[in-house]
Amino acid sequence: MATALHESWTHKLARALVRPLVPTAVTPNHLTTARLVTGLAACVAFAVGPGSAQWWAGGFWLLSAFLDRADGELARLSGKSSPGGHAYDYATDVVINSLVFIAIGFGLSGEAWGRLPLLLSLIAGIAIGGASILSEYLERSGKVDGKAYEGNAGFDFDDILYVLTPAAWLNWTWPLVIGAAIGGPFFLFITWQRLRATRNN
Repeated sequence: MATALHESWTHKLARALVRPLVPTAVTPNHLTTARLVTGLAACVAFAVGPGSAQWWAGGFWLLSAFLDRADGELARLSGKSSPGGHAYDYATDVVINSLVFIAIGFGLSGEAWGRLPLLLSLIAGIAIGGASILSEYLERSGKVDGKAYEGNAGFDFDDILYVLTPAAWLNWTWPLVIGAAIGGPFFLFITWQRLRATRNN
């Protein structure tokens, strides 16, 4: 069953947790900034490479990904949504979601696989960033209902990014990079095709 817009499990949890912030001076942009800072912290920890830093990387990433839900929920609950806030949130998502894969590849480089992880992570990061940008254009086209890619069973399509946390904690980042280097370009191509189709109709 398709997940309704803003009704995934993480949206619901974020909504409950940010509700007490509605009457306070905390704004959605504050949470977006916290998302940016924790996302950059995760990238730094991932770039350190295998070892204890990966526990920090996973933790920072989990918090950052959750804050990505929380800022939007606070905006809707407080009525503080704005074009500027959306642009800030969107730019943060594109940068952090792309950069984290590049950071993972950088951290894995120099090990048994040499520079191959960095090359694959660059492919993944650039493709994921490109797919995110095209998805935004697709959503603005008015030819899709809600998000470019629907979720299912209470999960959003982009909830898959939460897998970075267990991958870091279980030392599965190398298989993750390989998968992202395949999946990222695939979804970039599919999104481009869908956007192209909307402009031809």
